[in-house]
Formats: sequence, structure tokens, C-alpha cells
Amino acid sequence: MCGIAGFVNQLPKQEALKKLVHMGQSIHHRGPDSKGEYYHEPTGLGFAHARLSILDLSPAGHQPMLSKSERFVICYNGEIYNFNKLKKLLPSDLKLIGHSDTEILINCIEQIGIEKTLDAACGMFALAILDKQNNQVILARDRSGQKPLYYSMANGQLSFASELKAIKALGNWSDEIDVDNLALYMRHNYVPAPYSIFKNTFKLMPGTYIIFDIENGKLKYTNDFSPFTNGAKLSPKPYWQLDNYISDKRLEFSDPEMAIDQLGSILEEVISEQMISDVPLGAFLSGGVDSSSVVAIMQKLSSQKVKTFSVGFTDKDFNEAPFAKAIAEHLGTDHTELYLTPKDVWDVIPQLHHFYDEPFADSSQVPTYLVSKLARKEVTVSLSGDGGDEMFGGYNRYFLASRIWDKVGQKPQWLKTIGIKSIEVLPPENWDSLFGAIKPILPQSLRVKQIGDKLYKASRVMKAKSDMEMYLSLLSNWQEINEVVPSSQRAWSILNYLNENLQNLDPREKMMYIDFCSYMAEDILTKVDRASMAVSLEGRIPFLDRRVIEFAWKLPLNLKINKGQGKWILRQLLYKYVPKELIERPKMGFGMPIGEWLRGPLNDWAETLLSESMLQKSGMLDVKNIRLRWEEHKSGHRNWNMSLWNILMFQQWLIEGNINERH
Repeated sequence: MCGIAGFVNQLPKQEALKKLVHMGQSIHHRGPDSKGEYYHEPTGLGFAHARLSILDLSPAGHQPMLSKSERFVICYNGEIYNFNKLKKLLPSDLKLIGHSDTEILINCIEQIGIEKTLDAACGMFALAILDKQNNQVILARDRSGQKPLYYSMANGQLSFASELKAIKALGNWSDEIDVDNLALYMRHNYVPAPYSIFKNTFKLMPGTYIIFDIENGKLKYTNDFSPFTNGAKLSPKPYWQLDNYISDKRLEFSDPEMAIDQLGSILEEVISEQMISDVPLGAFLSGGVDSSSVVAIMQKLSSQKVKTFSVGFTDKDFNEAPFAKAIAEHLGTDHTELYLTPKDVWDVIPQLHHFYDEPFADSSQVPTYLVSKLARKEVTVSLSGDGGDEMFGGYNRYFLASRIWDKVGQKPQWLKTIGIKSIEVLPPENWDSLFGAIKPILPQSLRVKQIGDKLYKASRVMKAKSDMEMYLSLLSNWQEINEVVPSSQRAWSILNYLNENLQNLDPREKMMYIDFCSYMAEDILTKVDRASMAVSLEGRIPFLDRRVIEFAWKLPLNLKINKGQGKWILRQLLYKYVPKELIERPKMGFGMPIGEWLRGPLNDWAETLLSESMLQKSGMLDVKNIRLRWEEHKSGHRNWNMSLWNILMFQQWLIEGNINERH
């Protein structure tokens, strides 16, 4: 696990190396063990590398690294878990210097080419390669987007890096905010790829690579560029597409137990590979189905107690720590837990803009950072259970949207209007009071907090004209982006990920597909990468190995969602290791009680950032609408914690990061 950066620009060598050192220093946290720079004067291509040593701790694993013939140079961030299988693709007489996955990867590229190597590799990676013979630089990103890779075309100069701060460190770069991308952020908590918050700066799409031809130290086709794979001379090319593993023809099993056993075998193979490390290794354990499954298999494969880590809250509605502890005790792991306070959160908030480089507003970013910090005290690598929800149907929205649409989607508009008005006749707090009074006689499934907000959310999605429009509504913190960013003109939506070939999928699978391409890649994986890398911890995610992904998407839906319960097949596998009663409980998520804290210990901080004068600072936000939500939230009239956290994270990023607000 490392950090990479680079640029194309013909400069005197010493000046170029000085700039590369500066870029590398800005991402030192991603790789504190060693650093390296490389500058190729004929092409003007420079690489900077910050190394977190995981495999082959010797100098033989140093980067940037040259292939055996020295035609190719690689600057690489990530891990190739099946590197021993890739090694078999190399000539038997090829003498390697060390045993790092990097050396095997770059020599595979030399022997069989970039696309075949990427297709054969199982792992997480973002890489940059110089081809001296063809005067080309190649950028590539792993299939699911576990490792980040930004690239900028600003001012006609190519620069690229694991994090935006390295591109900024290069200088001569415009940090002008793209107002349309800001609106996308406000809706979703994150800026979806291929966009970034800045103009002319992009994220490479997962599962793609892009080749830049260099001529006299400059890019050859700067005027024919597209961040999408749409046929431009200069645009990313897919080497792997999830669409290819989704069809009407699914795997068939005469007995579901056969499918469960096959999933177990795949996970054992994947996890055994991901447990290979020359440094201490552990796992995050929330006590949920996903992380518990990973830890259970790790413990089965390990001759020693697996080190596990979790964080909790005193608010029982957000506290999964007791469940994690019970799982750890049953499996016999070496478990460490930490209970978080508002002060712990407050101490992290001033650092968030530095971790994320662009606005990012998943409130679980804070506990994810703190559990990473906790784990780093004892290990350098930690496995997690991320990705299971998107592939095995775990999110509540998959059931909620389907139920609502099945019941009301095809109903006449006049009937839906009656339902909407019946809900909105009372404000949310009155619904809360009404349900609170009758809570003792309600079934357990209806004893939920903030029922008023949930009813209002249901009324909102009932206004949708299609199942996908309803799904987008469920994902949107701000329903109408012009409510918060008045000047936005963006028509693009995450629903654009769903191409024509997938329109006939079951609505739940459509949601899972879009979540895999957007929410998982740009929210969950961004959160995990930045939080872990901020403390120099490598995070590994077994569920996102290509073998698991491809198997999961070939399964019939009823093995994933069965009788209204998600992750059916994964649960059945976990029951082989953990008693059912330790697992079965309502899904909680890895959040924190941000709504209450904004009314309490975080109130003064929020009040400052949401003041009229501070909101006017960017010149891009609708001050009136934001102030209205803040007043409603403070009074308890509504719970606007999600949309307000978006605003707060943007404000904090804008001010602390000294961002240029031109638009």
C-alpha cells in the first residue's frame, strides 16, 4: 500500500526531481517507510512514490521500479493478491531480484501486455506506467475502485496522484470549483466518478485504463479528450466490466447448500491470499454479517488468535460494540474495542478536509478513521467486510423501495396524492409523539426512532414516476439540487450508470448494480482508503476480489434476497461458524448520533459554519434554504442531520483548505 504521483512536463532534471519530492511529501502518510522519485527526460514524465512496506520489506521492493529490460517503469499503489499465480506467466529463466508483487506485475506487463495483465490480476491497485519505447504513460485502476487515482488536464498539463493534495503540491494548478459537481456532492455525500469537485480534474473510473501519448514532453491529443469511455482518442478504456457477469442465465444449484459451500470455498481462497503479509495483520469487526464472516474464516485459517478491532457509542441506537464483542468471544479472537465520545469526534473534525481533499460527507468517516487509528497501534494491515451489502442485497432501501413501489407505484395518481396528504397533515414531531404513545403495543418491526421523518421520506418517494426515480429519491439528501446550489445546470445522475442492457433487471438488482458502481466505489471505498491511509494502515477487502464479485452476480436473486431478508447465502455460511442468535438483529449501519450531537456538543461549531455570513462566503449556496433546515433541525421539528452534514463538511473543507471559490 502506497501513494503515487507524477506529471508530464519537460523540465531540467533537478527542477523536475524537486517538484516530485514535493508531491511525494504531500502523501507521505500513505507510505512512510520509504520514498522514491524517477524522471525520464526524453518524455518529461516524472514519478513520485511513498511506500508502506507490506511484502518484501527489503530495498528490492523499492519504487518506482523498472522492468527487467528497463523498457517499462511502474509507480504503483495497492496489492496483487494472486501474484504467485501471475509469476507463472513469466519465463522460467527470468531472474527476479526480490519477491514483491510489484516486480512480478511490471514484468508481466512487459511479457504479456497491459490489458492481459490487468485482466489476470486479482487485487486492489492504482498504477502509472511509463512505456519508454512507445513514449506513453498508462494509468489504471482496479475493478471496484478500492484505490484512488486522480488526474488533471488543467492548464494543458497532465498530472496524476493518489490524492489531490499531491497534484496541488505541483503548483500551476487551478482549484476552481465546478458548481455542477458541487451539486452532485450535495445530493449524494460524495462527488461521483469520473468527476471531482474541481474543473478539469477527474477520477479514473474503476476497471479502466487510459493511455496518454507523449510528444516533445506534452500530451499528443489534449483537444480530443473525454473522461468517459466514449470513443475519443484520449479516453479511458475498460479492461473489466461488471455488465459482462450479469445476464438472465444464472448459476443453477440443485441444492442451495451447494451454492453456500461454493461461496465458502471462494472466500477461503481469497482470504487466505489476503492474509499473506510480512507485517502484523488483523481485521475490523462490527458484529454484522459481513465483517463477522470475514473474521470467522480468518480465524479458521489462522493458527493464532486474529486481532480484531471495533468502536462503539454510548447511544445504544448506534452502538454495535457489544455485538462485535460477543462474536469475538465466540470465535476466540484477540479483540480490542474503543467507545467514542463527542470529544473524540470533535478532535477529528478539523483534520477531515486534509484526509479527503474534496468535500466528503459520510458521517461514518469519523468512526472509520478512529477504528483505523486504534488498529494501527497493533497491526499494519486490516481486513474488512465492506462490499457485502452491494453484492448480496443487504441495504434496507432494496426492500423499502420495492415494497413501496409494489404497493403504490402503479396506483392512480389521485390515490397516491391522498396518501401523501394523509402523511403531511401532521408535522414529523407529531407523528413521533403519536407513535411514542402507542409504542408499547406496536410490533417490534414498527418500534423505530423518528417515525415522522421516515413517513415523510415515504411520502416523498411516493411522488416518483418510476422505481428508479424512487430509488434516486431515497439516495438524495437534497431532492432538488437547485434548492442548495441554485446555479447548477447538471443533468447527469448516478442513474446514468445503468445502461440499456440492464434495464430488464429486477429493480432490486438495478439498485445493487448502481450502488456497486457509485455509492460503494465513491463513498464506502473512499472512506476506507482515506481513513486507513491517514494512519498508514493498509485496508484489504475480501468481498471485492473479482472471484467473489463475479460469483455473486451470477447467483439467482433468491439466494441473496429471500423472504424479505438480504444476504441470505452469506448468513447461511456464517451460521456454520456463529450461532444465529448472535447475528440476527435489525441492520444498524456504521454511523454515529450526529443528529443529536448537532443539537448538543457540536452545536456551536455547526452554528458558526451555518451562519448567514459563512454560508455566503462561497457565493454558491442557497443561504435561505440551508438556514431553514438548520432552524428546523435545532428545534427538533425535523431531522436534517444528513443534508446538514453535507453542508458542514463542504464549509469546513472550503475554509480550512483555503479553496479558491471562483465559479
